[in-house]
Amino acid sequence: MLPEEEWGRCMLLLNAQTVASDATVWETLVAIVKNIELRDIIDMLMVIYLIYKALQLVRETRAMQLLKGLLLLVALYVVVNTLELGTMRYLMQMIFQFGVTALLIIFQPELRRMLETVGRAKLSNINVFNLGHVDDQARRMQWDSAISAICDAANSLSRTETGALMVIERTTKLGEIIKTGTVVDAVPSVELIGNLFFVNSPLHDGAMIIRDGKIYAAGCYLPLSENYEISRDLGARHRAGLGMSENSDAIVIIVSEETGIISVAHNGVLTRNYTSETLSQLLRSELLPENKTSDSEGKKAAFWKVKKP
Repeated sequence: MLPEEEWGRCMLLLNAQTVASDATVWETLVAIVKNIELRDIIDMLMVIYLIYKALQLVRETRAMQLLKGLLLLVALYVVVNTLELGTMRYLMQMIFQFGVTALLIIFQPELRRMLETVGRAKLSNINVFNLGHVDDQARRMQWDSAISAICDAANSLSRTETGALMVIERTTKLGEIIKTGTVVDAVPSVELIGNLFFVNSPLHDGAMIIRDGKIYAAGCYLPLSENYEISRDLGARHRAGLGMSENSDAIVIIVSEETGIISVAHNGVLTRNYTSETLSQLLRSELLPENKTSDSEGKKAAFWKVKKP
């Protein structure tokens, strides 16, 4: 046992070393903060944004489950390496050696979707002096009429339990899909959509493609979904609609032939039990998102006009 005086000196020395260590750490942190430049902040913000967008893209998809499995493998490798388990460490190294190629194959649909999302950056929204205002107004009016026809037709097909598959093309062009069907190029109406999906119609089995607010093609074949978690109660029509939404940013409307239920597939997610009203709300929020902006801009530009009720 140390005498009390020696024990006191040891404690004072230990406290002094601790204080010195804390001071050194604090000085190091201060030095790091002082050396941070504007480009370093931009660099960190870009990395954080990329990580956030990557997690946002894989959320609610099978990629999220695969990512969890990958993190578990990394944790297992850390444990194996710490415990110095030779055989397991060799196996884990072999897994990681060929894992990059395997991940590229497994994540191929998600990587494709990510690149397509990056390519959908709407640079066209930057209008100098608002030169495209007239075209935008005409386009919104065309889509407004098309949405009304689509919702009314879906409601009519639902009542008669007539199967239907309507694909609304957005940024991702569906030229390859259109080639599998027949070009129609007509203004959408309840009667025309009903005739296209009538049971005895030669085009009723395929999908209808809507481009720029017009029925562009019908009788088209869609890729089936690779999601194995889909309910067994859903048939090929729902799998095709979900598969189309997984491979593009299209909005797919499905009317069940057995139950007449209206479903929507968008961004790889299938939602069901839509009515004509709720379907109209969804389509208008997705296809006419600039309505509020344009209205507010119009009010600012024409502030002398009487506000409409």
